[in-house]
Amino acid sequence: MSNLWGILWRSNNRLNGRLEYLMGCGAPYLFLSRREARELIERKWGYIRNRPDLRSEPHGWKMPKPVKVELRVMKGRQR
Repeated sequence: MSNLWGILWRSNNRLNGRLEYLMGCGAPYLFLSRREARELIERKWGYIRNRPDLRSEPHGWKMPKPVKVELRVMKGRQR
């Protein structure tokens, strides 16, 4: 078991309602520290903070936030 950090995407609009998921390309982005996750958020999605057009309808985007992720690797088949 390992505690890592991921990036949580958040949006809330009338069309899709509240939406949250871990971001990544195929697999979620995972980091050893919260600082690493925050730095990537600022570098890639920091512009959202200053864009009222993206934060309001129809998009409803919120700044992504770092979240603690628990990764478990289990041996054998679990039901």
